[in-house]
Amino acid sequence: MKFTNGYWLTKPEYEMNYAIESYSARTTDQSLTIICPCVPVSGRGDIMNHPTLTVTFSSPMEDIIRVTVEHFRGARNREPDLFLNTEKTHPEITEGPEGWTFRSGRASVRISNASRGWRVAFYYGDVLLTSSEYHGMASAYHKESGRNYMMDSLMLAPGECVYGLGERFTAYVKNGQTVDIWNGDGGTASELAYKNVPFYTTSRNYGVLVESSTDVRFEVASEKVERVQFSLEGQRLTYDLIAAGDPKGVIRRYTALTGRPALPPAWSFGLWLSTSFTTSYDEKTVTSFVDGMARHDIPLSVFHFDCFWMKENHLTDLAWDPEVFPDPAGFLRKLKDRGLHICCWINPYIAQASALFDEGVEKGYFLHKENGDVWQTDLWQPGTAILDVTNPEARKWFTDHLRAVHAMGVDAFKTDFGERIPVRGIRYFDGSDPLAMHNRYTYLYNRMVFETLEELQGKGNAVVFARSATIGGQQFPVHWNGDSSASYISMAETLRSGLSIAHSGFAFWSHDIAGFEQTASADVYKRWAAFGLLSSHSRLHGSQSYRVPWLFDEESCRVVEVFTKLKNRLMPYLYSLACEAHRTGIPVLRPMLFEFPEDPGARTTDMQYMLGNGLLVAPVFRADGGVEYYLPEGKWTKWFSGEAVCGGGWRKETHDFLSLPLLVRENTVIPVGAVDTRPDYDYTDGVELHVFEPAEGELSVTLPDLRGNPAATYILTTNAGNVTCKTDSTKPFTITVHRHGTR
Repeated sequence: MKFTNGYWLTKPEYEMNYAIESYSARTTDQSLTIICPCVPVSGRGDIMNHPTLTVTFSSPMEDIIRVTVEHFRGARNREPDLFLNTEKTHPEITEGPEGWTFRSGRASVRISNASRGWRVAFYYGDVLLTSSEYHGMASAYHKESGRNYMMDSLMLAPGECVYGLGERFTAYVKNGQTVDIWNGDGGTASELAYKNVPFYTTSRNYGVLVESSTDVRFEVASEKVERVQFSLEGQRLTYDLIAAGDPKGVIRRYTALTGRPALPPAWSFGLWLSTSFTTSYDEKTVTSFVDGMARHDIPLSVFHFDCFWMKENHLTDLAWDPEVFPDPAGFLRKLKDRGLHICCWINPYIAQASALFDEGVEKGYFLHKENGDVWQTDLWQPGTAILDVTNPEARKWFTDHLRAVHAMGVDAFKTDFGERIPVRGIRYFDGSDPLAMHNRYTYLYNRMVFETLEELQGKGNAVVFARSATIGGQQFPVHWNGDSSASYISMAETLRSGLSIAHSGFAFWSHDIAGFEQTASADVYKRWAAFGLLSSHSRLHGSQSYRVPWLFDEESCRVVEVFTKLKNRLMPYLYSLACEAHRTGIPVLRPMLFEFPEDPGARTTDMQYMLGNGLLVAPVFRADGGVEYYLPEGKWTKWFSGEAVCGGGWRKETHDFLSLPLLVRENTVIPVGAVDTRPDYDYTDGVELHVFEPAEGELSVTLPDLRGNPAATYILTTNAGNVTCKTDSTKPFTITVHRHGTR
């Protein structure tokens, strides 16, 4: 919300009550609470007939400072549980002549006393990170509607960049933007986003999480250009300031608080092929796709059936259309006999024509209006109702149908939608606040499906392909970026969304290669294929046309083949990154800032990324093959040519369709597998350890097995330029040292 007209004036419709000074304090062994008058206090009478704000500082986890600002403390909290992880902390609380200090680990907050004016300053060690100052913390009353809002605003340093706030398609650096944390189905070319997370990070190595699933509004250096302001409706605002020594440290702590991602199965990292959305398909069509991929020597790992595996107007009934697939179980067996895994599209919306509808109405399994009627809409399918995910019996009913589909041979579900959740006049089974449930719905929806697959297949073998998300959604991978268009512009906005979601704690991410809407030209298809196959997960999917490469041109088949096989051979490296993400929360696709936090050139680059810590990827966004990318200081080796280059600035190059800027960082080991036909194999058997520009000393690489457990460790020592290796592996391996561009 914007409450002011410039620096001095308040909008006439608002009454603002700002924290002015510290009046009194009380402490426990876990918290510090400050009473803050909203008017200057010189005597006892001044406190009468005026509001105060109650501000409590606590710590849910070491190096995290939690701030709770309350106006009327008796207001009932109807928000659903965010399921945050907390630990017993031992904060240090002290009072001195200038005010109070609350310390947790290396993070601390200093609150000025009344004589020095209102100031709340956050530190990491002795480094000032940010502060809430004059007219920063407030309660705002809207005179016409009677609604109350709570807000705070944190100062920005000169040159400080703000990132994240979910998967956003707008500019990568969020300074100057107004962001509503409200899930919407708006495609990838608007300010709406499918995955809204009220969490931002900055280039000064801290993050801020607003603990709410309701409509939080962020003014990022917009209403007040020197601050990030965040506000929400109600009488209480809680946020966590998460401090660390580097950007990856912030993500580690954030995901420790909100949940670390599950480890996806190795097979899910291979190439996915879809029927596409509104295309016509049956067993013959699907078989022709699979045969065509084999004929062009393109390794395929997953075949995805989009929504019309079910009958039109019956979505979602979780039943195969008998006219199109008369023997689904038998057909799926044929596909699985060819080594394929199977994914099917679902969503939580039940059409009136669905066989599930009447039963759901009878048993009360859908969202209801306040008058008791089932809430329905004609948006999407005629007479659509929405599953009430707060009802445990409704969840069991829905997942029992998923179990029946799984029993036919389906391995994964694409959990589409989850954003168009009504809020007006809605009643949930558990009494949750409909406004707060709009964003939270997706968490419960995706968790329900993911945990069902975990029960059926075991941990480490479950994967969904989800579009919507919110706080904590990263625990249920994988997520894709939604409905993009078939253009270079949309390809670039796709990458920006991947960078933003990485700043928001999501480790595994995908996108529709060559865009979802329209049909790409052959050059866009080939450039996007290289980008998509150098993402954690890779899918060919579209709207009204098929995405098999031979429909574009013959070279497209070669491009998809080369980059699919490259990805399969990189699986020892990629799956090691996946295991790291599962343990630490650090994403596979990383903004440049994550690996080069001290490099000013890495703060704003939004057309390239790091794939793990060792590989730099710069997709090509131009028809003529021209590309510009920023190369941080150091020695780098071009993957495709072996050429050595020195970083420290921008480069311009031209690449054909079988290449793009893919560079390896110095003093890096990239393990390359011996198999290019599939992503799931023994990564230690015949592995090639490629060592790039090694420095004197040790490098260590541990390769996982297909359950994510350590399978073999290789300790490489460089002494006087010679590289030797010690390992606990009994499998054959080779070492190739790359210096000065030689292979």
